[in-house]
Amino acid sequence: MHEAQTAIYAAAVQAEARPSLAERRKETLRFEIATEAVRLFAAHGVTGTTGEQIARAVGISSRTLWRHFPTKESCVLPLLSAGLDVAVAHLRRWPADMSLLDFVTRSLRAGELPAGAPVILDLIRMTTTDPALRAVWLQAHDEALPVLARLLAERSGGSVGDLRTRVHAATINGALRAASEDFARRYAEEPEAAGSEIATCLLAALRAASEGLPY
Repeated sequence: MHEAQTAIYAAAVQAEARPSLAERRKETLRFEIATEAVRLFAAHGVTGTTGEQIARAVGISSRTLWRHFPTKESCVLPLLSAGLDVAVAHLRRWPADMSLLDFVTRSLRAGELPAGAPVILDLIRMTTTDPALRAVWLQAHDEALPVLARLLAERSGGSVGDLRTRVHAATINGALRAASEDFARRYAEEPEAAGSEIATCLLAALRAASEGLPY
């Protein structure tokens, strides 16, 4: 696996309980497929890339590729989900006696971006212009929503099904998406942008959410 793939996969694994060997092998392959798909999409466009080309780049058969993903666009889902998994892993360390804004301010001001982050940022930028990739990006956030709701319910002692819990989960989910897209856009213009600027984007999004609905 390339260094970038290894970094992304390691971060995702740390976010959840350690999977079995078979599951780790499966996820390793899925991340490799996702990384090659992004590379080909960036070079040739989504419409100019076929599933067969992605499979050849990874060194697997088309049948194996389609066994893991239903469409060529869905091949990128592991990368998008990994970024959300890392964010959720951070939120699991949110102290009960600290506000979310204070926690983000304290804990997310890292200096350098992880090795695999530019690949995900390239992909996020593509989701803003390609409808099929946009659908996969929204799917990743849709799948993260119940995870965030469970985290908030456990923290508050409430129920996952409570409207308040679901609204708060959706608010954080939306802030994560908006901040990711904002930083991906900035990073395209300033490739040396540091990881601390992700926190700046997220803080801005969370502050906007905490201000409530506009009049």
